[in-house]
Amino acid sequence: MLDASKSARSIAAVVKGFERFDPAVRFAGIVLNHVGSDGHYRLLETAIRTVTATPLLGHLPTIPPIAIPERYLGLHTTEETTSEEGLLSAFAEAGRENLDLTPLLGLSWTGDSTDDTPVARVEGSHVRIGVARDKAFSFYYEDNFDVLREHGSEIISFSPLVDASLPPNLDGLYLGGGYPELYADTLSRNEAMLAAIRAFAEAGRPVYAECGGMIYLGQSLTLIDGHCCTKAGVLPLKFEMTSQLVHFGYVQVDFIEDCLLGKKGTKARGHSFHCSRVQAGCAMPAAYRVNYSLSGRVEPEGFHWKNVLASYVHLHFRGNPTLAASLVAAAGQTRVSQVPT
Repeated sequence: MLDASKSARSIAAVVKGFERFDPAVRFAGIVLNHVGSDGHYRLLETAIRTVTATPLLGHLPTIPPIAIPERYLGLHTTEETTSEEGLLSAFAEAGRENLDLTPLLGLSWTGDSTDDTPVARVEGSHVRIGVARDKAFSFYYEDNFDVLREHGSEIISFSPLVDASLPPNLDGLYLGGGYPELYADTLSRNEAMLAAIRAFAEAGRPVYAECGGMIYLGQSLTLIDGHCCTKAGVLPLKFEMTSQLVHFGYVQVDFIEDCLLGKKGTKARGHSFHCSRVQAGCAMPAAYRVNYSLSGRVEPEGFHWKNVLASYVHLHFRGNPTLAASLVAAAGQTRVSQVPT
C-alpha cells in the first residue's frame, strides 16, 4: 500500500524503486491510499501502468471518520478504540467500493523456505504463556505469538489494568510494550495484580518483558510532570519519561550472557522506540550488547534476574526461532519443577 496523498506521476518512480531495490521480493498487487478523487486516481494509474505489470488493485480515498489519529510513539491502538465494529464496517465498505482483489485470488507461494531450524516441542500438554494485552500493553510482533505456538505454547491473554489475578496454571509471562505511562495510576492501584506478578517472578518462573513491560516490572515510573507511580518492584530499576525519543530504529542484539531467551553468543534482531529511560544510579547485570542501526551506538542492555529478562528492545522471534524455543523450554522446565512428587 502506497501513500498517494501528495503524489502525481512521481508515484511511478516509487513503484519502480520498490521493485528494483530487491528483485527477490514478490509483489502481488498495489493499493494506493489517501487518493483525493477519481481524477487523481486515473492520473496515478496511468503513470504506474507505464512502469510495471504488477496489478493495481485500486485505491482508498481519504475518509476522516475512520482515520486512525497519530500521537507520540505512533498511532492510537485498536485496544483504545471504542467503536471497533463500526470502523471495521466502514473500512470494509470502502474496500468494496474501491478495490478489486480478483488478481489476488488463486495466488500461491512457490518459493522455498530457507528456515531449516528444527522446531522443539514440549512433551505433553502445551505450556501456557500469559500475555499482557490491554490499553496499556499492546505493542507486540504478532508473529512472535505464532512462533511461540509453533514451539508448543498456548497464549493466554490477561489485563494488568483490570484483572485482579493472573490466569490459572501459567508457566510463563510475556509483558510487551505500550503506553503504561498513560495508565500509570490505574496500574499502580491494581495492587493485587502487582503482587501476583511479583510472586510469579520471585518463584523463579520465566518472565520476559519488553519496553513498557519492563517499566511495569520496575520500582517506579516518574512522569513528565514529576508525578511518581509505584510499579511491581520485581527489578531494582526506576524509570522516568522523557520529552523526546531516547532510542529509535532497528537493532542487532548479541547475547553476552546466558539468559531466558538463549545462550551466550546468540544473535537476534528487533527495534527500539521509546520516550523513557532508566534513572541514573540504577544498574543491573546485562545479557545483551545492542548495536543501534541509526546512531551506531553500542550499549549493554537486557537486564536479567532469576528467570526474568527485561529490555527496551522489541525482539522479532521469527528472525531467530531459537528465542521462542528457549522461552517455551524454560516455561516447561519450571512447570515440571512445580509438580509435587
